[in-house]
Amino acid sequence: MSGGELLLRAEGLKLRFGGIIAADGIDLSLHEGEHLAIIGPNGAGKTTFLNICTGYLTPQGGRVTLGGREITGQPPRRITRAGVARAFQIPQLFTEQTVLENMLIAGAAHARRWNPLRDLHAIPERRAMEEMLELVGCTDVRDRLASELPEGKRKLVDIALALALKPKVLLMDEPTSGVASADKFGVMEVLMNALRAARVSSVFVEHDMEMVRLYATRVAVWAQGVIQMTGRPEVVLNDPDVIRNVIGGGHA
Repeated sequence: MSGGELLLRAEGLKLRFGGIIAADGIDLSLHEGEHLAIIGPNGAGKTTFLNICTGYLTPQGGRVTLGGREITGQPPRRITRAGVARAFQIPQLFTEQTVLENMLIAGAAHARRWNPLRDLHAIPERRAMEEMLELVGCTDVRDRLASELPEGKRKLVDIALALALKPKVLLMDEPTSGVASADKFGVMEVLMNALRAARVSSVFVEHDMEMVRLYATRVAVWAQGVIQMTGRPEVVLNDPDVIRNVIGGGHA
């Protein structure tokens, strides 16, 4: 575990959907500088956890704090402003706008300057948004429509949009899903370098164990709404129970 400042903390989270237990007393912390991977079988509650932390779901028990302040059940927009950003499996882009225009919209909205009648290209945040595109290696596509981008670039632009919100923590659900196999590790390398450069800690759901081994600082194993194990990748991924029940048994 990182010795950095405690950022995000979940305590005793409980949530059921009918007879399905999505969270059954989840306790988990994220410290500054950590990149925590969540692994486990389908239906284990991994994405539910991200949704609780970002306000898309409200738990029936327990709480979530950011920097010691409770954010449980707050609207997603308020949680984002507090410092927890979210990237989805499907990038949330304005497909008929250029990449730079997407960034400028995000920058204007975050600074509360958004005005549909104003020239976006004139906003004071423009240079910062251009620098964010440089950070994720997407300067070359800044003038292309988002709809024209290959999936790897779409993912990176989506991360740039999240980083434009100046979060302390970024939550990601399978950050390279949909990206061609040959491009996955290159995309993840750029993504993680950008997070480190921006000093943003992360939690990411992942099914590729090699990705977890290379990029996670800590791993949490989920099963039926319960955390079975946490620890460093080299320990968790070599645990016989994890190998048998997660790595060998399907973990998408």
